[in-house]
Amino acid sequence: MDLVRFNALPDRSAVAELTSCCSSPSWAARMASSRPFATVAELIRCADLVLTELDDDEVNAALAGHLRIGEHPVHESSRREQAGIAIADASLRTALARANRDYEARFGHVYLVCADGRSGEELLGVLRERLGNDAATERRVLRDELVKINRIRLARLVGA
Repeated sequence: MDLVRFNALPDRSAVAELTSCCSSPSWAARMASSRPFATVAELIRCADLVLTELDDDEVNAALAGHLRIGEHPVHESSRREQAGIAIADASLRTALARANRDYEARFGHVYLVCADGRSGEELLGVLRERLGNDAATERRVLRDELVKINRIRLARLVGA
């Protein structure tokens, strides 16, 4: 779909499309109610702003829509984003699973990273590095990663 068609969707349909990009109900509702967007750049700017204003519960809702890095994605967007892991060998998959568990034990949520165009080895390295973050730093980093993921998914949504 293009931006014109997205702008013309009924609110309920727009929210459904937006939650395929980010599973925060508040984010999707605010984005749908902010239409119409004149350009894709305006859509992205609004998405970034709304995301920065989400409270922790809504960020957690957004995180709930993301698989662990290395799990077999069901949705096409996740498969495309994690393509670098699809070719990973068993030892790398095992290391990712172990590091994911360590991350979740430390921070209490899924490891979120913009995986698009990155190899499994690179994503494992980033994960291990982020395990050294304190909780506040990691929360800022994951919000930044969520912004990157949303930008990619929104651009795909409107055919940009």
